[in-house]
Amino acid sequence: MTFAALSQAPNRRRTEMWLLGFTLLITVFGYSYTGLSMTGRLPDGLPGFAAAMFFMSLVPHLVVRRFAPRADPLILPLATLLSGIGLVLLNRLDITYVAKPSLHMAPAAGGQLVWTVIGVAVCTATLMLLRDHRFLQRYIYLTMAVALVLLMAPAFFPGDTYGAKRWIFVGPLSLQPGEFVKIMIAVFFAGYLTLNRDALALSGRRVMGVQLPPGRQLGPIFTIWIISLLVLVFERDLGTSLIFFGLFVITLYLATERTSWVLCGLAMAVIGAAVVGTTEPHVKGRVVAWLHPMDIFLPQQQRPPGLISEQAAQALFSFGSGGISGTGLGQGHPELIGFAGNSDFILTTVGEELGLSGVMVVLLLYVLLAQRGLRVGLTARDPFGKLLAVGLASALLLQVFVVAGGVTGLIPLTGKALPFLAKGGSSLVANWVMVALLVRISDSAQRRREPVGAPGGRGGRRGRRARAATDLDATQATPRVAAALPAPATPQPGGRPTGHGRRARRTRG
Repeated sequence: MTFAALSQAPNRRRTEMWLLGFTLLITVFGYSYTGLSMTGRLPDGLPGFAAAMFFMSLVPHLVVRRFAPRADPLILPLATLLSGIGLVLLNRLDITYVAKPSLHMAPAAGGQLVWTVIGVAVCTATLMLLRDHRFLQRYIYLTMAVALVLLMAPAFFPGDTYGAKRWIFVGPLSLQPGEFVKIMIAVFFAGYLTLNRDALALSGRRVMGVQLPPGRQLGPIFTIWIISLLVLVFERDLGTSLIFFGLFVITLYLATERTSWVLCGLAMAVIGAAVVGTTEPHVKGRVVAWLHPMDIFLPQQQRPPGLISEQAAQALFSFGSGGISGTGLGQGHPELIGFAGNSDFILTTVGEELGLSGVMVVLLLYVLLAQRGLRVGLTARDPFGKLLAVGLASALLLQVFVVAGGVTGLIPLTGKALPFLAKGGSSLVANWVMVALLVRISDSAQRRREPVGAPGGRGGRRGRRARAATDLDATQATPRVAAALPAPATPQPGGRPTGHGRRARRTRG
């Protein structure tokens, strides 16, 4: 791409470029400030970190300019900023882990930087290869089959330290398939509901003033409910089952606009959580720690049965120590939570050292990213793109909710990784794939809304190519047959319509 082509880019790409530059300044400043605050000198890896963040901002920006020029200008900067904040926080934890070998924690920032580069590369490759998001609609059943296999695979592998089975181990490598399954499920739900939304919108019996769906159409939601319970029982993964079931109910409501589906989903979620929470020991232990977080400091014989972890209590101490403005980056003690300091509990590092204001900023960044995804869903013209964009944004919000709610004590702990911030290669790659899909859908939606070419029909070869691309992108699943039909007949003063009679037949012959 030449400099002349860059200078003629749309205004939204210039906005994206300035936001990425601002993001680069924030992350490099945070990385430098952490080193100065904790060691009194600039970090040794500052040049490498700055170079990596520069290229991770520049390369996807150029790819978006070339392959998705009308995409939303905020999606890529928001994802880059969240990833940069995560790298700064992990580097801050690494400095403490190196200074305190007794914690037995390996540094994580270097590996996270490598995985971030891989995630950005996968994002750019997705944008270059997937020119139309509707291509995914052709393979929804294959996608769901692969998703179910990946979802059940961790049950055959050993669990983590606290019993949850979320990982697949292949030699020295490990994979958390639940992060990719949420994207596959969003693709399947969008395609399935696009094809069957009319049948699912039918009305059934009225029970206690609520119009329930017909019994035959309740089959899908019962199937998803049973699968979610199986995941919760055999893999002891509360977070994945909540995201899985919540995503289905949200997209089902958006496709049918039936409140009864939401009520059925909430009732089934409460029943399933109550049954599993009272019978499954691992989930029951998380519920006990949620209800009695401070009882862990009582003598052993006075603790409630099943209470073995102090993570919930340490998280509350961290948020309380931070107050409104925090202790300052590098001046807290997030390492007291142990290994969870660089997983779902990385939010406690923000709460302790950046305070309530820092937590609100991070949560607002997530909300803004999800809002752009929901906006993409509203502007998309095709039903599949609408449901897919809303499903991806909803999956992001659900994961942030289950993580932030568990850490702050709003709901039981789930152990899911906080998107973009927490340590985890699978989570990072999956989240960057989600960013690529949102960018692709937003470019397609805006391409169909904006007129292409200069007023008066001018625009030259570039305008003709753009108009041709727009016409190609604007095609729907139903073929355009209007041009092949004859024009309607128009009445003449004599009373006969044009296009009928002997003269008209001779003319057509």
